[in-house]
Amino acid sequence: MLKLAVIGAGIMGERMLRAAREHAADLVEVTGVWDSAPEALRRVEQAVPGLRSLGSFDEAVRAADCVYIATPPASHLPYAEQALASGKAVFLEKPLAVDLPAAEAFTRRHMAGRVAVNFPFASSLAVERVATWLREGAVGAAGAFAIEVGFAAWPRAWQRAAAGWLDAPAEGGFTREVVSHFLFLSRRLLGPVQVRRAQVEFTPGGTERKIEARLEAGGVSGRLHGAVGETGREDTNAWTVTGVGAVRLRDWSVAERQRPDGSWVADPDAMPNEKARPLVLRRQLEQVALLARGEPHRLARLEEAFEVQAAVETILRA
Repeated sequence: MLKLAVIGAGIMGERMLRAAREHAADLVEVTGVWDSAPEALRRVEQAVPGLRSLGSFDEAVRAADCVYIATPPASHLPYAEQALASGKAVFLEKPLAVDLPAAEAFTRRHMAGRVAVNFPFASSLAVERVATWLREGAVGAAGAFAIEVGFAAWPRAWQRAAAGWLDAPAEGGFTREVVSHFLFLSRRLLGPVQVRRAQVEFTPGGTERKIEARLEAGGVSGRLHGAVGETGREDTNAWTVTGVGAVRLRDWSVAERQRPDGSWVADPDAMPNEKARPLVLRRQLEQVALLARGEPHRLARLEEAFEVQAAVETILRA
């Protein structure tokens, strides 16, 4: 049994707690949760009955084999350094950090260590299907890829309790929170990601509301479009690869192939994200158990996560 402590009692911390308790209880023992905000601990205690709240970060580290860090991005690296110094494995929520020099130094120090970053596409069944189609030649040689994300409002409705940092430029914005997933996907399936040029529109003193970028991944040219207010849907997204044909991942969990007439057909096993998420998080936790034992895993490696962070911050600096 993997002994897992959760640091951060926000949305992602609660999701991982629920996944461990409800879908992975045969392989994960949650030793407890800690958050620097007492009100966050009280909220998650009510949401997940029987959960053990811990009195300090140090207590959480002592109780665990692996520490899952789901706090706001600026605190990721300090917590990770402390846990690693105590000999524990570390599973970090994305993004890796927001300070690029600090993240680069951290990556160099710990690249061979027991630390990984939570990009759930690493365990997505839909991503596996898209990867299989690409290997089987569904598009021939990939000629281009595209990332499109849209939101009715930012933060999304279920994130508004965390708007204090999610809609603040130091740590928040949809490029860090959402686009990073699709940059990771591009890196994992196509190759190293680079930003060729970008244009960003911000709200005064706030986060981005529109981004356009030209990318490259493994030699394949790509485009990125993201916007708030161009759709009535809370959250919509697509990652598309084209060549002689086209395949895409839509709305987080639906793998689709394009017919010759231009219409799209979904994989027969496709399911909505609400149904797919618990399965994906269980598969992530299976990989976390491997990470904690020092065995090979498919989780996002530090070098991948740093490359994604570098691309994100390059876009935002544009």
